[in-house]
This record gives sequence, structure tokens and C-alpha cells, in this order.
Amino acid sequence: MKKALLFLFILLCTVSIEAQTIYETFQSRRLNATRELKIQLPKNYDPDSDLKYPVIVVFDGDYLFEPVVGQVAFQTYFDKMPESIVVGLVQSNDRFYDSYHDEVTGLPIEFGARFYEFISTELIPYIDQKYKTSKFKVAVGHDLMGNFMNAFLLKDSPIFKAYVNLSPDFKGHMDDNVSNRLKWLKEDVFYYMVTSDNDIAPLRAGILEANQKLEQVDNRALKYYFDDFTGDSHYTLVTGALSQALDKIFELYKPISDREFKEDILTYEGTLDTYISKRYKKIEDLFGIHKPISEGEFEKIIMAAEQRNDVASLEKIGKLANKQDPTTSYGTYYMALHAERIGKTKRAKKLYESALNLESTHIDKDLILLKVESLTVATDDNESDIDD
Repeated sequence: MKKALLFLFILLCTVSIEAQTIYETFQSRRLNATRELKIQLPKNYDPDSDLKYPVIVVFDGDYLFEPVVGQVAFQTYFDKMPESIVVGLVQSNDRFYDSYHDEVTGLPIEFGARFYEFISTELIPYIDQKYKTSKFKVAVGHDLMGNFMNAFLLKDSPIFKAYVNLSPDFKGHMDDNVSNRLKWLKEDVFYYMVTSDNDIAPLRAGILEANQKLEQVDNRALKYYFDDFTGDSHYTLVTGALSQALDKIFELYKPISDREFKEDILTYEGTLDTYISKRYKKIEDLFGIHKPISEGEFEKIIMAAEQRNDVASLEKIGKLANKQDPTTSYGTYYMALHAERIGKTKRAKKLYESALNLESTHIDKDLILLKVESLTVATDDNESDIDD
């Protein structure tokens, strides 16, 4: 049932995609030819906005562009990944020449080398100049183009930060080139690879061998993911693999999971405002986008602070929330909660009263009123005790 609903959703997305896709003809000096591009912008893309978006470059855009855009639409709808710009390269009959390589090294030569230069010195700069792009770029390629796009990884500063290898057809020593490069790479990189038990036999053998080498790479900068599907062919594995790849590449972007809550947050050494600030700073540094901390995320951090009996974090989280958005009540509410916990009744009451004049989707005003009433009674009782 879930698969049927997912299929229906992606089908509806595909119908909408066709209407929204920008088709461009790009004149390349490197290739001395024109290339057809398919470009999908985020739904609410505004060229005058300060927002920037990751770029997903899809090789074999003839048939891979629509599945990628459909999956991006699905995951962004549920806020599982940031809205992104998707660029599809229509290769059709040029694919053989675009992927032309040295039989020993597996690296692009002649036509393939010119296509490589077209991507790095013409296409990417063009997309960056024309659209609001972040520094985070993803390459998606299938079989021959999976082998080809690995060449970008071998540069000192790779233009792609993530590689989605859909049943790559490794040529020559390309798998050795990749594993050796990933051992010494200092910048964070995401590398996803997939095969299936019904994949093309020679390709599957090469992929399994490459996986053994990549699993031995000991480098904290590498985020390596591998899937071995059951029952899928060389072509039908694409849809499931795209879902898995994007889900894993953008894992940090997603809301705090139960695993992260239990294993990382509850055990964190230090106040939790530092944890959540570092988490979102990493999102900004990695993906090149600014994502505000949601009220729901603040609520989870407060829940963790309560479970840890971490009173100090309550005030600091409240200050952080107020700094991000002083027009909402949750920052003031958390500061009031801190004051109440440490016995500063008058300050707590004053802060709760201030929170009543602000809006929040997560903090119930009736709850705040109850807090104010109970603290009013407590304050009056304390004053009576002093008078006595």
C-alpha cells in the first residue's frame, strides 16, 4: 500500500514536473556543439531572494532527470532534504563519446576529456552565475556515466560534494583511483553506490570488488553508503537507489531522529544550546544553505534537557530561540521555565506574562496562564510569610 501511494505521488509529481521544466540549448566552445539541458527550479524559487540551493547534476538526463526530480519533490515535500536545483544533461547519441575513456586508467580522454572540461569550466559556472546556487553539488550517473563522473573526485578541490553511482560500469583502474583518492580527501564527501542481484553480471562483479576496497577506506571525511538490492534489474534499481541516496546524503538536514536524540543529544557533554547551534552551523557549512531551527527542534532539545535534569540548558536554549526569532513566545517561555526551576518566582512570572503577548504554534497559552496563576499564588504566599 505504501509503495502504491509513493508511486502515485511520484507520478503526480512527474506530470507537474513536465509543465515546470525549463528547456535550454547550451552552446559549448569546448565541445564545439550545442547541448540540450533540462532544468528544474524549486517551486517557490525567487531570483531576488538571498536563499541559495544545492545543485544536482544528472547525467543521462534523457531518462534519469524525471526520476531524480520526482524523488526530490517527494523528499522536499516532507522536509527530508532542502529544495534543490536539478540540471539534466540530454546525452542520447553523444553518450558513447561523452564517456570515452582510457582502457587502463578508466579516466576520460579525447572526447571524454572535452566533455569533462565542458562540465567543469562551462556548465557549472553557467548554472552558478544564472541561478541562486550553494556550493553543495551532487552528481548522479548510471553505468558508463557513473564511471565517468568519478573523474571529478580526483581533482584537488572536487566541484561535486556527493556522488550517486547507479550501477556504475567501472573501467580500467577507476575503482582503485577512487578508493586511493578517498583515503586522502580532507573535505567532506558523500559517496553512494548500488547494485542488485539481477544487475548486469560483469558490472555487478566490478561493483562488489569496488565496494570491498571502499569499505577499507578509513577517512572521517568520507560518508560512504552501499546498497545491494534484491530482485531489481540494472534499470529498475534506479528509483529505489535515488530514494536511498538522497535520504542518506541529506540525513543531517532532516529533523532530529530518535537515534540522534538517544545516542548524541542525551549523552552530549555541555549545554544543549551548543549542540543544536553546531548542528545547524554544520548544515549551513555543508549544504551552503541557512535553515532556521524549528520550534519542533527546540521542543526536542528542551525535552532532552528535562530528561538530563539539565536546568542550565533551559535558559541558554531560551536565549538562543529569542535571538533567532524574538517575535515568538517559545524563547521567553523556556527562559521563564528556567527561572521557575531555580526558584526565581517573580522573574518567572514576569517572563510567562511576556510570553502571553507573543505567538507560538507549540506553546499553549492556556498552559502559560496556568503557570502565571500558580506563580501568583506562590508569590503572594511568600510575601505573606515575609510580612508575618
